[in-house]
Amino acid sequence: MQQITHRRVSSSPHIRSKRTVPGVMLDVLVALIPAGAFGIFFFGWRALLVIAVSMVSAFLWEALYCKIAKKPQTVGDLSALVTGLLLAYNLPVTVPIWMPVIGAGLAIVLVKMIFGGLGANFVNPALAARAILMTSWVGYMSGTAYSTAVRGLDAIASSTPLAMDGTYSLWQLFLGQCPGTIGEVSKLAILIGGIYLMLRKVISWRIPVTLLATVFLATWLNCGSAGEALYGLLSGGLFLGAFFMATDYATSPVTPVGRLIMGVGTGLLVFVIRTFSSMPEGVSYAILTMNLAVPLIDRFTQPRVYGRGKKHA
Repeated sequence: MQQITHRRVSSSPHIRSKRTVPGVMLDVLVALIPAGAFGIFFFGWRALLVIAVSMVSAFLWEALYCKIAKKPQTVGDLSALVTGLLLAYNLPVTVPIWMPVIGAGLAIVLVKMIFGGLGANFVNPALAARAILMTSWVGYMSGTAYSTAVRGLDAIASSTPLAMDGTYSLWQLFLGQCPGTIGEVSKLAILIGGIYLMLRKVISWRIPVTLLATVFLATWLNCGSAGEALYGLLSGGLFLGAFFMATDYATSPVTPVGRLIMGVGTGLLVFVIRTFSSMPEGVSYAILTMNLAVPLIDRFTQPRVYGRGKKHA
């Protein structure tokens, strides 16, 4: 008699894809090139130094952890380089060089590897490290540390556009001629990378589009001006967070409905923090907060499993 083997599988959808983790991470790295290239052009070669130090540090921290913990090396999946690059993009160009080293260690060891490595972290590593650095060294990470240095112009230390409402035109905000961190200033460059990821089907449109739309609509309803709402949309790190951090596979919902909830929830939190708190920017904290809600979102939005009998008392 032929033996029948029963296997327990998870509920649908079941994904069959030839896409590998290194392949996905390589796509993300490629998508981040425009924002980084503009950051280097805008801020000068020190931006490249911060980016290089952050990426190399993240790579070495992960390799060192795997060696000490006697675990297989995972640096080949390129995720450490993505984390290091995103961390650098969230730093002002004026930070001391030791800060990306510490930040990369926090992101890789404390947030990612201790919890099991790629896919097991419950919050975005780069954003968690940025939040810790912000809390620990406010002077280096606050808006007063941002520089608007452009090639051929003198460096000017100033606050973020959100804290200086109306100082810059919408066109300047879109192109990136405004203060900010290394990777967040040019919304055009970020948009190019985000579209690339969507065309490559690395990310879904649901989280970034609903996040940006929610912030725009909530701000418009609150202030009554579409122009002011658009100004808030193009200010700060909203675009970078929407396309590259809120969409992180490990810390975002897996279902289409869940991703819509993630986008709307994050957008509402950004609006609340910006409007009712003392901080001009709240993208990082909004995404981190929603990261914690992802397991609950997945639980209530997972597809119905058919063919399973009812439970009896």
